[in-house]
Amino acid sequence: MSTFSSIIAGFGGQGSLLMGKIMAYAGMLEGKEVSWCPSYGPEMRGGTANVNVIISDENVGSPVVTKDADCIVALNQPSLDKFVGVVKEGGALVVNADLCTVGAVKDGVKVYAVPANKIATDNFGGSKLANLVMLGAVVYATGAIDIAGLDETFAHVFEGGKAKFIPNNKKAFELGYEYAKNL
Repeated sequence: MSTFSSIIAGFGGQGSLLMGKIMAYAGMLEGKEVSWCPSYGPEMRGGTANVNVIISDENVGSPVVTKDADCIVALNQPSLDKFVGVVKEGGALVVNADLCTVGAVKDGVKVYAVPANKIATDNFGGSKLANLVMLGAVVYATGAIDIAGLDETFAHVFEGGKAKFIPNNKKAFELGYEYAKNL
C-alpha cells in the first residue's frame, strides 16, 4: 500500500470521527503520512458527520477524498447514498447492515455488510460500540493499518480517564474484524 484513502460517514454521535482518529493515529504510529479531515454540522448528535482519512507512504497532497476512495464506510443510509459512488473499482464498501440497504455498486467493489448495532448490543448491551465493530471490519477489509499496533493506538486515543474504555473498544474491534473475516 502506498496510499490508502477513505471516507467514514454517519450521523453525529455514531462515532465516525473517532473511527477516523483511530485509523489516522495508527497510521502515524506506523511511521506513515496521515491526514484526518472531519466535516460535520453544528449539531452535536443527529446531524451528519464524515471524516476523510488518508494513510500514505508519501506526503499527502490534499486531505480531501472526492473520488476513487479505497474504502467507504457508511454507518447509516444517508451516508451510503451520498458516498457509494466515490468508492473505486476494486475498493471496499463497509456498511452497517442494521441501518443500510446496499443497492447497485461499481464492478469489483467488495461489500462488507456488518450488523454492527446487533453485534454491539448482543455483546455490550447497547449499540454505542457499533463504530468499533465497524472499524474492525474496515481494518480486515482493507489492511489499512496493522492490528499489531492496536494496543498502542488505543492507549494514545483513550488517554487518562478514558483508558477504562479500552477493553470494550478492543473487544468490539475484534468482533468486527472476525465478522468481516467470515464474510
